[in-house]
Amino acid sequence: MKVLLLYFLFVNSITFLLTGYDKFQARRHNSRIPESALFILAFIGGSIGLLIGMFFFRHKTSKTTFIMKFLYIILVQAVLIYLKLTHNI
Repeated sequence: MKVLLLYFLFVNSITFLLTGYDKFQARRHNSRIPESALFILAFIGGSIGLLIGMFFFRHKTSKTTFIMKFLYIILVQAVLIYLKLTHNI
């Protein structure tokens, strides 16, 4: 259980930091982090870090397509958690 918590802490921290770095790069019109990389990190457990990063850095909060894709990831994660808790997977 401890390893799982450390994993989620690590993935969420990295996702949060990369969200901030992407915002930093966007303001300077430099090379950016691909959205797919942020989505992959969110899907493998960094969704809380991405959500906090979006609001903390005010990043991607007005991009409807980004928000819809992110909500889809949250929905998939919620279904997987539900299935795991009900022992269906």
